[in-house]
Amino acid sequence: MNVGLIGLGTMGAPMALNLLKAGHYVTVHNRRRDCEAAIAAAGAQRAESPEALAAHSEVILICVSDSPDVEAVVLGDRGVIHGAAPGSIVVDLSTISPKVTRRIAAALAERQVQMLDGPVSGGSEGAQQGSLSIMVGGEAEVLARALPVLSALGQTITHVGPIGAGQVTKAINQVIIAGTYLGIAEGMALGMKAGLDMGQVVQAVGGGAAGSWGLNHRSGNMIANHYPLGFRLRLHHKDLKIALEVAEELGVTLPIAAHVAQLEAGLIARGFGDEDLSAIARAVREPSGLG
Repeated sequence: MNVGLIGLGTMGAPMALNLLKAGHYVTVHNRRRDCEAAIAAAGAQRAESPEALAAHSEVILICVSDSPDVEAVVLGDRGVIHGAAPGSIVVDLSTISPKVTRRIAAALAERQVQMLDGPVSGGSEGAQQGSLSIMVGGEAEVLARALPVLSALGQTITHVGPIGAGQVTKAINQVIIAGTYLGIAEGMALGMKAGLDMGQVVQAVGGGAAGSWGLNHRSGNMIANHYPLGFRLRLHHKDLKIALEVAEELGVTLPIAAHVAQLEAGLIARGFGDEDLSAIARAVREPSGLG
């Protein structure tokens, strides 16, 4: 299938490589054009604009940082909307506002271009391994047509409702992660202050009800106080703000998410926003005298 991918960051670049491995004809575009070179060397074509990319693609994937970025890529000058053919499909893999998603989908529908919102979870590891969880909002028939493409990116692809529902589901995901990571950070700090062997602690609690992906993959960062990038803390903070906005609209109270958002804001102000999300442990370690 002819697939276009816009956005070649930590998540998008390995997605493009997995699409090539799956046998798709891939065209890529990135705001920083130099990022396209490595993907082109692996067999992808380069497009000078989102409009040009869309003109060569049956399915157009977008993986950028925030709502304004998606709006610019799709609706802006030389955006996807100006090149996409009727019947083509735009799949937004970014995490953005559900309201913005619905607005973009409505604009595309006027051009007979269909849209799915498909935010992902699984971090850079999942992007590299093609094992992401993809939460899809939109029409089931459109998802069925896009499934051969999405299957190259993720192992868990779930249709969660109409357009925008994928973004709300991702907001739920980020709320749960907020509490999980903060809880792991607190548990690790408690064990370290008690002088325990933390490898044994993680093995012990990981075999019971406290076991989780976060514990298995990120507790080591928190113990070592070293946070190599998997998913940027500042991007999770952006996602939590979206979740809190949705919660306010629906009249839902999210005390843990609100607290984590405050901790993240403080860490971002101190220059830690580009570390992995597990750097939330800094907000626990330092007041606990762990440095």
